[in-house]
Amino acid sequence: MKFPKTRKTYCPTCKKHTEHKIIEGKKKTRGSAHPLSFGSKKRIKLRGHLGIGNHGKYSKPAITKWRMAGRKTSKKVDLRFECQVCKKMHGISGGGFRTRKVEFK
Repeated sequence: MKFPKTRKTYCPTCKKHTEHKIIEGKKKTRGSAHPLSFGSKKRIKLRGHLGIGNHGKYSKPAITKWRMAGRKTSKKVDLRFECQVCKKMHGISGGGFRTRKVEFK
């Protein structure tokens, strides 16, 4: 989807319409999946509820040819608007929208 680099839109800080620079939001890198989180331990436990021994916790090899059924073909785009007057940034309501590629012209 093509967007202009700037757009005149409402700034909640200035409380008026001003020129805004459009930026694509970056993915948060703070948190990552932990192998000993509650969900991971629960999944391991449920996986080994059949059989004997160590209940199949770590004995089975990882599934390499697994494909997610009914998956989405695109990610949600997080657009940010930076006001050129007060330099404050705000997003769009509704959590963004789906598109495969974002291009700024």
